[in-house]
Amino acid sequence: MRLSDRLELVISFVEPGSTAADVGTDHGYVPIELAARGIVPYAVAMDVREGPLSRAREHIRGRGLSERVETRLSDGVAALREGEADTVIAAGMGGELIIHILNEGRRLWESVKHWILSPQSEQARVREWLRENGFRIRREGMVCEDGKYYVVMDAVRGAMESLTDAEAEYGPCLIRDRDPVLAAWLGREEQVLDRILAGLEAQSGSGAAARRQELEKRRAMVRRLLAGWREA
Repeated sequence: MRLSDRLELVISFVEPGSTAADVGTDHGYVPIELAARGIVPYAVAMDVREGPLSRAREHIRGRGLSERVETRLSDGVAALREGEADTVIAAGMGGELIIHILNEGRRLWESVKHWILSPQSEQARVREWLRENGFRIRREGMVCEDGKYYVVMDAVRGAMESLTDAEAEYGPCLIRDRDPVLAAWLGREEQVLDRILAGLEAQSGSGAAARRQELEKRRAMVRRLLAGWREA
């Protein structure tokens, strides 16, 4: 089975020998590959819908992994027991949904060692929520696939320093490590902001002025980050 680059990045964040639970598993590809490659001895594939779980079961049986990958109908991590998984994966969903899953799973905060998160939106909100609730981002990765950019975070319990606006938006670890994929994303974002601001030049009114100010602030932040890459 060939996984997408995004799912390969998610899998690379799972520590060998751990047990894993994949929330919103869809076809079950991540837990299947984790077990098939010997990264984990046992995994739980969880989804709130029976349809995706049924497809996941077919794929699990087809790979001969029914003894090592269990499917479970679950709203978030509601059906996961304490101590059952070292790692919880929540990928391919919006940031607010990931925050909701984390909030609903408070009873698991101490027993789960790693939360592997890949929010498709509102990454800044997720990062700030993690900091405010006693998590720190241990590492981050980023990949571009079919013209779209995806971020993966490894969050563990612990204190995290206050984030700058740029760190919240683009990732403290990605910035620290001068991630080349983030650099490409920033370059594209600068071009997009240039085009939008050019289109706003002819517009008048307080709304347009406020929008221009907001976008100019964002573009300045992007340019400062890119300057740091060029100077390194």
